[in-house]
Amino acid sequence: MTSKIKIGMAQLLVEGREPERNFERAAKLIKEAAQNNCHIVLLPETIDFAWTHPAALTESQAIPGPFSDFFCQQARLHQIYICVGLTEKTTEGINYNTALLIDDKGDIILKYRKINLLEVEHPYYETGATLNVIDTPFGKIGLNICADNYIEGLCIGHTLARMGAQIILSPSSWTVDYSITEEDDPYKDKWLKPLGILASLYNIVLVTTTSVGYIVGGPYEGKKQVGCSLAVGEKGILAQGQFNEFAGELVIAEFDVPQNKLKGTQFGDALRKKGCTFEYGL
Repeated sequence: MTSKIKIGMAQLLVEGREPERNFERAAKLIKEAAQNNCHIVLLPETIDFAWTHPAALTESQAIPGPFSDFFCQQARLHQIYICVGLTEKTTEGINYNTALLIDDKGDIILKYRKINLLEVEHPYYETGATLNVIDTPFGKIGLNICADNYIEGLCIGHTLARMGAQIILSPSSWTVDYSITEEDDPYKDKWLKPLGILASLYNIVLVTTTSVGYIVGGPYEGKKQVGCSLAVGEKGILAQGQFNEFAGELVIAEFDVPQNKLKGTQFGDALRKKGCTFEYGL
């Protein structure tokens, strides 16, 4: 197993209902990540149509399908693992906000459907119903998506950690009002705090890549996605993208893969030593 890992956070412009243009930008950053010897490249949430765009209701694709096939081909071409967020249409016609982990041979090895959906997402996506982790050459990896890491949604991260995840990858779409600037950065408590809680309690690394650009279409039209992608470990921030709606870039996080051999009730014992009291569970 690789003891040190490089993950490329592909923070990119995601335009509403422009999958071809979005995928073209993604391909450039995937290539750049491979050229920088990254083991994994992490892309944002729903990069086909953008988050909560109405086109997702009528134009989303099956997985496997043409959109996921594109990223499988990219993984195979560049011999790199890819984690990407897409809109998924099932054979029953149900939509999900989905994250995929694709290995360097181009095979989908893990699929996750977002659980902690914002209320504005409800018309576009159904709630996911499973959590899983998978063994890779870089340790056990789990997936979640964006608001799954809200402070009130941390039970999802707690569960992945107790399932053995050493790294959690999280495609995201962090969105703020158009008037927010870097000086008003609202993400310290909203994102850094909950990510830091999980990382410090379990000695894991959480990596989340978010899109940039103004939202066109859907309930959040006019708001903006401002980057600030984060990799957070037990001792704090390992890497961070620019906080800017125009900051498309590849941010590289290089770190030692955390080692944690706890299982089952050993987690509870370890957490009690860190001051957790469990009155309301975790």
